[in-house]
Amino acid sequence: MITTRIIGRPLKILVALSGLLSTTAAQATPVLVVDAASHAVLYQEDAGAPWYPASTTKLMTALVTFEALRAGEVTLDTPVMITRNAARQAFLESGLTFGRTMTLEDALFAALVASANDVAVALAEKVGGDLPAFIRRMNAQAERLGMNGTHFASPNGLFDKDNYTTARDLAILGLDIEKRFPEYRRFFEAAAVTIDGKEIKSNNQLLTRYAGTIGMKTGFLCASGRNYVGLASRNGRSVMIVMMGATTERERNERAAQFMTEAFDNRLPTAGRVEALTNRTDATPPDMRAKLCTDASAAYEAERNALYPMGLPGHESFLKDDIPAVNHAITTWATENVADVPLPRPRPPEFQ
Repeated sequence: MITTRIIGRPLKILVALSGLLSTTAAQATPVLVVDAASHAVLYQEDAGAPWYPASTTKLMTALVTFEALRAGEVTLDTPVMITRNAARQAFLESGLTFGRTMTLEDALFAALVASANDVAVALAEKVGGDLPAFIRRMNAQAERLGMNGTHFASPNGLFDKDNYTTARDLAILGLDIEKRFPEYRRFFEAAAVTIDGKEIKSNNQLLTRYAGTIGMKTGFLCASGRNYVGLASRNGRSVMIVMMGATTERERNERAAQFMTEAFDNRLPTAGRVEALTNRTDATPPDMRAKLCTDASAAYEAERNALYPMGLPGHESFLKDDIPAVNHAITTWATENVADVPLPRPRPPEFQ
């Protein structure tokens, strides 16, 4: 007999001697719920399985930047300019172009709330001096934290086979940020930013529909599905959830809220500390493209909807609160950076 989980409730299933797996187990994606104070694991499924982090990568970008702020290398007023390299990043919603500049404080809001890939790169270039140096800092911090199932290849999480992590490692990262940098919590609490008049909303619906939510970061790639690192606090207790590979935003938001509710209601028993979980360093991340971004995606989504119907018509929703959205306004300005202008090519010898 094994215990699996359907729609958040324990369900005992008799398993034949042939060892047939349940449908839920066959479609499991990583989930980890942790008590933030004790680091006790409250629930986990495949928390050590490698996965593409997508924009949850930006949590490490934030941590490295927070470290630089504490060390006095930069300040919140340090100007961050969109370089040519930053402007070339994919999936841009910011509307920013080469030369547009904002404060480092606003850059953190843009990268974490709007998940602006261009701003994340510009921020990394400013803090690290150049992109490779910043990425080395990211991996050094991962090593310090014991994130031995993680390697970073960018500050924004765009697809790269060398950019991978686990639910365990992301929980440890999020817990470290929350413990060591509470003064920067505001960067995760905003539900939207307005950049030069253009509003961009966070995909973290819990910020406006689940009381006590503090953050932290969502992420999506076709290769990863919809990821989430969330933190909420109620009645003096804080709980962190990491979810990887959700199919829809509804599934991600509703399942996260359900796990949070069960944790706050003391319905999830503790089972060791998060640091004691083992990463699967012998495996590679699955590629979810075929399930999420092809002609097969409709059938896969229907299967997931049947497993996790919370919030669908006729089903209970765990997103019941109505919380005013915090919107941070960002104003940029134009900067002429002569050093970033490509140098002219040397004149051919015959014309010298």
